[in-house]
Amino acid sequence: MRKGPFLPTAAILGFAFLYAPIISLVIFSFNENRLVTVWSGFSVKWYGELLADPQILGAAGLSLQIAFASASLALVLGTLMAIALVRFRRFRGRTMLAGMISAPLVMPDVITGLSLLLLFVAMESLIGWPAGRGTMTIIIAHTTFCMAYVFVVVQSRLVDMDISLEEAAMDLGATPFRVFVDITLPIIAPALISGWLLGFTLSLDDLVISSFVSGPGSSTLPMVIFSKIKLGVSPDVNALASIIIGVVALGVGIATLLQLRGQKNPVGASASEIM
Repeated sequence: MRKGPFLPTAAILGFAFLYAPIISLVIFSFNENRLVTVWSGFSVKWYGELLADPQILGAAGLSLQIAFASASLALVLGTLMAIALVRFRRFRGRTMLAGMISAPLVMPDVITGLSLLLLFVAMESLIGWPAGRGTMTIIIAHTTFCMAYVFVVVQSRLVDMDISLEEAAMDLGATPFRVFVDITLPIIAPALISGWLLGFTLSLDDLVISSFVSGPGSSTLPMVIFSKIKLGVSPDVNALASIIIGVVALGVGIATLLQLRGQKNPVGASASEIM
């Protein structure tokens, strides 16, 4: 069967559509001119100004703290939800619980942010907590929607898991907690890592929900960037985006190398055993 030029052309156009803006952003982060669309020479001064900007550095540190806390809480709660719905198939309220955990996946961010804002205002008037909106309310809000994504990832791994391994361990006298620690946890560990990384990324990237539940002094990095580009894109924002792209590319490269090494090791091990 003769292959036509349509598929290669479509692939090239698709990759160009996805990555051409990113490449241009990285290139113009080294532009000497303050106007990001006018190239006037190579310079790294905007990276220096970025590292000397306390607003962006503070927002970046706050976003990392919120993302770490939200992803960790979402990992624990999402995993418990997945275990409850997969291992305990019949209990009262199971259908309602499954619907509630899946709702943030399809709910618009505007609706989620507004509902959480009304919840925090009502709780403050009734019990006096939380006292104002800030970092804690953002963590609670991010945990709410990140938990749904962690649940989906962990649930898919638990469904495919061979339950006979757990049954064999319990037949040998292991307690349920020992079975979970020694059998279940190592098997679902890749799903746990994936769920945590997904929750961390979603929390770090969120803008809409954070705008509803944040308060004075708790502006995250996406909120600061969004407020800065209202007056026009500045070169230091391009520099910040370039650093983020570089960190992500480095992480993907390391993960790819580890994956390729993991695929080669079993072959090498089996060959050495044969010799």
